[in-house]
Amino acid sequence: MIPESQSSPQFLTPEESSAVDGALLASHEKFLTRLTISSLKLLKHIAQDTGVAMEDLTPQQVIAWFEQDGKIRREQGVEAAFLKW
Repeated sequence: MIPESQSSPQFLTPEESSAVDGALLASHEKFLTRLTISSLKLLKHIAQDTGVAMEDLTPQQVIAWFEQDGKIRREQGVEAAFLKW
C-alpha cells in the first residue's frame, strides 16, 4: 500500500466538476461522467499501489485492493486508509 503520509486525493477537482456542469449533458449523464472520472483516478491509484499496469488490473485485484483498504480502515482507523468514506 502507499504510505499513510500521502493524503487521499480529491476524486473530482472543482475545475473538473465545473467542466462537467458546463457540458451539454443530461443530469444522469453528468452523474455518470463524474463517476467515470473518479473511477479513472482510483484505478490509477490501485494500479500504482499494486504495481500492476492499469490496463492489466483484473476485477479480482480491484476487489482485493478494496478489501485491504477496508481492513486498514477497520483496524487502523479511517485516516490510515486511502478511501476516507
